[in-house]
Amino acid sequence: MKFSFPVFLLVLLMGLCDASSSLKSTYIVHVAKSEMPESFEHHDLWYESSLQSVSESAEMMYTYENAIHGFSTRLTDEEARLLESQTGILAVWPEVKYELHTTRTPQFLGLDKTADILFPASSTGSDVVVGVLDTGVWPESKSFDDTGFGPIPTTWKGACESGTNFTASNCNKKLIGARYFAKGAEAMLGPIDETTESRSPRDDDGHGTHTSTTAAGSVVTGASLFGYASGTARGMATRARVAAYKVCWKGGCFSSDILAAIDKAISDNVNVLSLSLGGGMSDYYRDSVAIGAFAAMEKGILVSCSAGNAGPSAYSLSNVAPWITTVGAGTLDRDFPASVSLGNGLNYSGVSLYRGNALPESPLPLIYAGNATNATNGNLCMTGTLSPELVAGKIVLCDRGMNARVQKGAVVKAAGGLGMVLSNTAANGEELVADTHLLPATAVGEKEGDAIKKYLFSDAKSTVKIVFQGTKVGVQPSPVVAAFSSRGPNSITPQILKPDLIAPGVNILAGWSKAVGPTGLPVDERRVDFNIISGTSMSCPHVSGLAALIKSAHPEWSPAAVRSALMTTAYTAYKNGNKLQDSATGKTSTPFDHGSGHVDPVAALNPGLVYDLTVDDYLGFLCALNYTATQITALARRKFQCDAGKKYSVSDLNYPSFAVVFDTMGGVNTVKHTRTLTNVGPAGTYKASVTSDSKAVKITVDPEELSFKENEKKPFTVTFTSSGSTPQKVNGFGRLEWSNGKSIVGTPISISWD
Repeated sequence: MKFSFPVFLLVLLMGLCDASSSLKSTYIVHVAKSEMPESFEHHDLWYESSLQSVSESAEMMYTYENAIHGFSTRLTDEEARLLESQTGILAVWPEVKYELHTTRTPQFLGLDKTADILFPASSTGSDVVVGVLDTGVWPESKSFDDTGFGPIPTTWKGACESGTNFTASNCNKKLIGARYFAKGAEAMLGPIDETTESRSPRDDDGHGTHTSTTAAGSVVTGASLFGYASGTARGMATRARVAAYKVCWKGGCFSSDILAAIDKAISDNVNVLSLSLGGGMSDYYRDSVAIGAFAAMEKGILVSCSAGNAGPSAYSLSNVAPWITTVGAGTLDRDFPASVSLGNGLNYSGVSLYRGNALPESPLPLIYAGNATNATNGNLCMTGTLSPELVAGKIVLCDRGMNARVQKGAVVKAAGGLGMVLSNTAANGEELVADTHLLPATAVGEKEGDAIKKYLFSDAKSTVKIVFQGTKVGVQPSPVVAAFSSRGPNSITPQILKPDLIAPGVNILAGWSKAVGPTGLPVDERRVDFNIISGTSMSCPHVSGLAALIKSAHPEWSPAAVRSALMTTAYTAYKNGNKLQDSATGKTSTPFDHGSGHVDPVAALNPGLVYDLTVDDYLGFLCALNYTATQITALARRKFQCDAGKKYSVSDLNYPSFAVVFDTMGGVNTVKHTRTLTNVGPAGTYKASVTSDSKAVKITVDPEELSFKENEKKPFTVTFTSSGSTPQKVNGFGRLEWSNGKSIVGTPISISWD
């Protein structure tokens, strides 16, 4: 049969539409468990019947008991729509892909000498379990040594699952749990290739081992990376137990797997959950991490998440739900200098973790990658873009961006280059991140890079030497907010200030997987016990481990109380009185950058007062967001009806910070925040003091003085009154402190005009 072209095109398009409509995707189905028909004896049977009514071939991937009520499955768009229309089905959401947010630290935090005194080794301390959702675990790491550990806590209900290159015997009294969740990943990407990736809890990436040992690794003497950062490596909570939940694979981390892991972690009885991953921003009732974290919070589990590595852009945060502790990244007082010495006699500082064959003593020719390529992006040293005849035997200057920093060095090496100078661009400014390069290389800031280029372009015979100087400690100022650390304001709920705080996240030494080299590149055949990497992925487990320490000292505290202790004792100034700095600008950082400040675990042990929160408080918060009954049920797994006669306000959530938003369009000039403080110290009287950089807003606290008995709660109100005109500076910042002369309970203030 012969078709005219238009008819043929129409038939082809119809066929494509039919094919598209029959394609299946993964969906997470939220169910109102209380609405199960009486004809079913168990909800699993109900789930199965509901699913079969819309698809004869569909099967349940996971059923969820704790994180949500419901299941995940593969459906066409039409089948998902039909399922969502059924009675008792609250929502059917598509799968979401999440990404990882990829020694000296205890000493920097004051834990090296004081930890054993402040947090003594006790049965309580070793009963705390930190669950880590990540790429798995390398159980042979010395950081999981269980010497001196007693029996596994009787409250532990978890398991050590077997799989590729992993058996139950890989766990011990330190690493007490290891599970893996691959159904979501395999549904999206096909079966795990077990020749390149372990279908088990084993970590083939390194990220999961690094985060879990940062949080709760055992003490390991003589730790280093190629001799850099040598000393004793230890996690934040060395006596805590570790449970690893592998949810991230080469193709990413998928929400159905993440929910399944949280579901199991809750029933396993972890005390802290650490998630160094994030996805796109969405409302809390659609965010799988936020939903799972809500269920964990109800069970008394503190959930710590990375803020993201999308800084220094504003509104770049991940994981902003108020029941999640959101952690940004700061630097340590340690660096790894590797200077650039030019042929014109000028020297510029850089950083590197290279350890290998040395460069010749004499200077080498220097060439800009942009002049050694025919590609438009050759300056970035992308794979295959450099001309070997132009770079062989030379040092190549590459611009940062697009591909991995260490991969640029591999590209230079493959083209015959002998070394690399990696220059920041405007996107990264002056922040330097050290890497374990595959060839002699150093990274320099944007200003230094521009100066080197100026010399290079002016001298046809430009030369350079790279001088590696080892490890340097005592770097000041420190900490500074990392440029990559994601920033506020909170794009979902501007009235909740995020991030909550910052912790060390730059050049962090911790355990690593022997399945991969320190760069993570396939060509890297080196194997190490410890690696140094950076990201809010690294700062998050610091706080997770510190939360475990506080939980061991105060087992009766709620997750909100533990977080409050960490936030209200965080510092915002250096010992010399100067304010914390932002690496991205070189200027003073703000609460949108550092939240409450940099974590201070020693002070957090005895905060004096805390801002506590209950499940009912969070439910009231959801009402203030005008969530529907269905949306709240999907998130909170229960029927909850907001009181029509009650006025709910987001600003009344008892959060240990103040994010004030003036609605200039609505003519709102006064905003009130109500809070309640709980005394967790001795009886005493606290007085309030407020500082602010905004002259356009008057801030009053009522009452200005609070007297507490032990364990007593006292409310107060902070009133923010704008002068009425929108100032040229659209954001203002301040701080409220309550002090009894010994303890200072500090909370940040942000002021915005919408």
